[in-house]
Amino acid sequence: MANVFPNPALKAFDQRKRLIVVRIVAVVAIALLLFGKPLLTEGSEGHELIEQLGFILILICVGGRLWSILYVGGKKNDELISVGPFSMTQNPLYFFSTIGAVGIGLMFGSVLAAVALGLASYIVFRVTARKEADYLLGKFGIAYGAHAERTPRFWPNPFLFRDQAEWQFSTHALKRTFYDGLYFLAVFPAIEVIEYFRASGILPTLFTLY
Repeated sequence: MANVFPNPALKAFDQRKRLIVVRIVAVVAIALLLFGKPLLTEGSEGHELIEQLGFILILICVGGRLWSILYVGGKKNDELISVGPFSMTQNPLYFFSTIGAVGIGLMFGSVLAAVALGLASYIVFRVTARKEADYLLGKFGIAYGAHAERTPRFWPNPFLFRDQAEWQFSTHALKRTFYDGLYFLAVFPAIEVIEYFRASGILPTLFTLY
């Protein structure tokens, strides 16, 4: 392990870089939704089933992010959190956000869009998580090194779950995360409107997504 001693001179990873990439992915996703159509006919049994699965994944995403922020809200990079969802994975917020990205693709009715959005999110968050891990190792030293060795960086291991009797959380962070979650939930009515415009001939169909 490269560094197990705290180094207060280290700077936290610049989240703006991650947000730029996420926004680019969002623009591409919007283009797919506006000008592409799923292979399965909208309104068919198969399309509706995939859409419902996507909605369930988005609900898991929103619920998981709210659960995670109860533990880390207002304390990220200031305290080492290793209980609750953070006992199963070092980055539960990134994990649940990736689930939400897959859900968005499925709600569109396309397995290909779900895989593409999920993979793009996974790559962005994995890179971010690696840079954050370097910072946390430098700040918390041996304590973080021990946490990182027993806890997966991305994919949760539910058998590692442990909790504490009491904890304090930031109502501001919880509220902000709730509002962020509304963007995921807003996908459902947005897709319904897009499907209506496409069926009415207002939006052109340039390609088909499987």
